[in-house]
Amino acid sequence: MSHSQVGLVMRALATIASATSGSAVVFTNDGFMLTNARVVGRSRAGTIAFADGASGDFEVVGTDPLSDLAVVRAEGATPEPAVLGDSDGLVVGQWVVAVGNPLGLTGSVTAGVVSALGRSLPARSGSAVRLIEDVIQTDAALNPGDSGGALADAEGKVVGINTAVAGVGLGLAVPVNTITRSIIATLMRDGRVRRAYLGLVASPAPLPDHLHRRTGRSTALRVMEVVPGSPAARAGPRAGDLVLNAGGQAVDDAQSLQRLMFAETIGRPLPITVLRNGALVDVIAEPVELGPLSQL
Repeated sequence: MSHSQVGLVMRALATIASATSGSAVVFTNDGFMLTNARVVGRSRAGTIAFADGASGDFEVVGTDPLSDLAVVRAEGATPEPAVLGDSDGLVVGQWVVAVGNPLGLTGSVTAGVVSALGRSLPARSGSAVRLIEDVIQTDAALNPGDSGGALADAEGKVVGINTAVAGVGLGLAVPVNTITRSIIATLMRDGRVRRAYLGLVASPAPLPDHLHRRTGRSTALRVMEVVPGSPAARAGPRAGDLVLNAGGQAVDDAQSLQRLMFAETIGRPLPITVLRNGALVDVIAEPVELGPLSQL
């Protein structure tokens, strides 16, 4: 990564003060910035300061605690935006830089590698808990105040939003990918994200050999638990079932199912194909809207 590429990300970075102190990164020409939901909390506004000395106020456009993402908008002029990349192209061992404002030290840059991919990070909103999938793990140093800052690849594109310190040399970032781009767009448009609730607790599991040969797929989702009284419980999936397809799409991992759990699915029939005792079984579930009492 060149100095100019790092500089672009640094100029797009802001120190943000709202519910707590953290970082945010400008990603549009009209002042929209991306940060963590935990940084803004329940606040509706706050103050920002950029590396060039400019400062001002911002308003909270929308927050989504279950992805730990928030969109805010500066009320005045902002620097040139950083470019959002795609974390799906990352590989373990790839160089990345974390840009943030740790411990009040504005515009700090640390370098490291992607040390793991596909991590899961629990996120909570009231009693609802969801796993943020495909979280990026890096050994680039992260400290308090880095939350909401940018994790950038060698091209200077933002591939993650720094979110947590898991331990010494273990930093985590929410990925910037197809799902999070959809969340960001929804927050900009509606201010919140409506999610569908199914009530399945599942984890990836290998496909039996005969299905692997027939489909070319290697994994599906093993149902570990069906939440009593949930749409899934009414539909009929059972613990031990192997979920192969949902909504006409292959289910290879938790993300495959979670990408269906948005507003478009609420209240609509969702066909699900499972493997049970060697036989294919079709069930129809009707997801409901995830509310404060739903438990994922």
